Parts: sequence; structure tokens; C-alpha cells
Amino acid sequence: MSFDLGARLAARRAEHLYRQRPLLQSPQGPQVVVDGQPLLAFCNNDYLGLANHPEIIAAWQAGAERWGVGGGASHLVIGHSTPHHELEEALAELTGRPRALLFSNGYMANLGAVTALVGQGDTVLEDRLNHASLLDAGLLSGARFSRYLHNDADSLNSRLDKAVGDTLVVTDGVFSMDGDIADLPALAKAAKARGAWLMVDDAHGFGPLGANGGGIVEHFGLGLDDVPVLIGTLGKAFGTSGAFVAGSEELIETLIQFARPYIYTTSQPPALACATLKSLELLRSEHWRREHLVRLIKQFRSGAEQLGLTLMDSFTPIQPILIGDADRALRLSQLLRERGLMVTAIRPPTVPAGSARLRVTLSAAHSEAQVQLLLNALEQCYPLLGPKDAVESQHA
Repeated sequence: MSFDLGARLAARRAEHLYRQRPLLQSPQGPQVVVDGQPLLAFCNNDYLGLANHPEIIAAWQAGAERWGVGGGASHLVIGHSTPHHELEEALAELTGRPRALLFSNGYMANLGAVTALVGQGDTVLEDRLNHASLLDAGLLSGARFSRYLHNDADSLNSRLDKAVGDTLVVTDGVFSMDGDIADLPALAKAAKARGAWLMVDDAHGFGPLGANGGGIVEHFGLGLDDVPVLIGTLGKAFGTSGAFVAGSEELIETLIQFARPYIYTTSQPPALACATLKSLELLRSEHWRREHLVRLIKQFRSGAEQLGLTLMDSFTPIQPILIGDADRALRLSQLLRERGLMVTAIRPPTVPAGSARLRVTLSAAHSEAQVQLLLNALEQCYPLLGPKDAVESQHA
């Protein structure tokens, strides 16, 4: 008996679901070189345009000169450096919480938080459209796992009625493939009424949302009692890499003791923490980035609607164009690429069957002229796909 990997790969190709890694040959930014081709990119998560910022690069270089380039060990051995500690304090201040804890990436933060808080005999309830890392964490926790209807507090309530043990409600803040935001006030009310905790992964909300870039919790004016567990990632609007959990003193100490992905991994390079401290400073001080981004989002939505494109309900930098069929989504992406624009086609299983889309993401580094170039290209390319299919019509 042997693994028939070739057949699995062939089936994925036949279903138009085969994935290939584009080779980026330039720094992140609107203008990139991918696989040797200069392109105008609308597909990264660098929402505030900080990934190639000269001050952040300088902070990284200065940090490396002082602290070296490796973490050296786990945080609990000898890997917790002064820059890590200072960054945790700054992230706690940003979120208005007593403590924050650094993780090497968002997947590990989600896995660590969920599995440290619930286990056998407990319950974890998750939004049906949560990120894969959240779903995996719920399944791996050993707790009773159930998914409620997307952003539906009534559906959540019905599952809370059946919950046992300690109960953790888990949701994305901004849903990465749809661009819509969680109804946190309603979800928090439902969770608190049943004595459950609400955990929010606000990977795509920090930076673009909130008066000071504090994300969806700041956007709604909620506090620690409403959202006891708050997750953020640093590789999107912050422009660097890593993740964090913010919450109470007791929560952070619990994660230090019981979150295996935190305990058993080497810390991120101290110089990276130095770079993120600078990006956090820019995120909080340069309000023009969020203001410019809001204008670009309005420009794109207005132009796309005039073209008759099927957009999803989003006021965030994530602006998906619903196509439906995976093959048609790939074709539209390719047509745009032939005109010098890069917009990634998102297909199942990342999104539900029949809801393939082009995931347009906007950045404060884009100009209004560049957004207009995208709209002009969509006007040329979209009609080449032919009439809408049934799935698109259902979502219109």
C-alpha cells in the first residue's frame, strides 16, 4: 500500500483548485516584480503601507546591531529579550489591556490561546467563516466543538444553550475572505449572558479600524469584560511579523504556563521587535494613512458598483469581487495580470464552493490613480467572462 499523491494532485488540477506560489522578486508595495513581471499589486495585507517603510527598516538594522539576529531560545529559557518586553508593553497600551504576550505568528497565537483555555469537558463555539487557524485550534483543543451561523447571535445563543463546562466563543474581527466585520456587541452580550468568554482574532482590524488603529474592539468601544481574549497579528497593517494576545494579568500568565505553541518555540528575533515598535509608533501617529485608505475604499466601491461588479458587504481594505465559478475567477485574475495588475483568485476550500472571488486588498501606499487603473482594467476584462452564473446572481 502506498500514498497515491499524484492522483490527489491531478484531481486538484482538474477542479481548477491547484495552487502555485508566485515568486516575489521585489519588496512589498504597490509596484512589485513577480515571476520576472512588473505588476501593480492589489493582493497583500500591508494595509497601512509599512512593510517597506525606511524608518522601520532602520529600526530593524539598529536592533540587529545591538541585539543580534536570532532569538536564541524560547521565551521561558533565555529568549525573552528587552525589545520583546517593551513591545508587549506597547501592545498592551495600544489595546488598553493590562498585558500582552508575543507569539511568532498568528496561527500559533490562536492555537495557543484556544488550547490553553479549553479542553475535554468544555465547549468552543466558532463562527462558520472563521479563519482556518481558529477552526483548527477548536478541533485540536479536545473541547466540544460547534460552529454557529456566520455573524448570527441567535444561532450562537442556541448553541450556548447546549454548552457544557467552560465555554469559549471564537470569532474573527474582520473576516479575511469577505471583508465584513463581526457584530461584536451582539456576540459579547450573548456570551456574557451565559458566562462564556469571547475571543476575537482581529488580525485584519488592527491598523485600519478604530480611531487610533486599535481595531474592531476600539471601533465598537468595547472593553476587557466584553472581549476577554484579543488576538492581533503583526504581519499585516503593522508591516512586520508575529502576533500577540492581549488581556488580563491572569490570562497572560495562564498562557505563559499552558500555551504549548508559546512554551515550545524559539522567540522571534529581538531586532524584529525593534522594527515593530517603530511601526506601532507610526501606526498611532500618522493618522493620514487610515484617512487616505478610507478614501481609496470609497473610490473603489463606487467605481466597482458602477461597473456592475458583485461586491461583498465590506467597508474594510478587503474588497472581494464575487465571481462564483473557480475557473472564471482564475480567468479574470489572469486577464488582469496580462494588463499588469495582480489580484489573486480565491477558491475553495478557502471559501465555500461556488463562491470563488477576486480578493482585492487596498493599502495606504496605493494612490487614487492606481485604484483607477484597477477599475479601468476591470471594465475591460470583466465583460470577457460572459454572463453571470447562477451563484453570482444569488449573491447579487
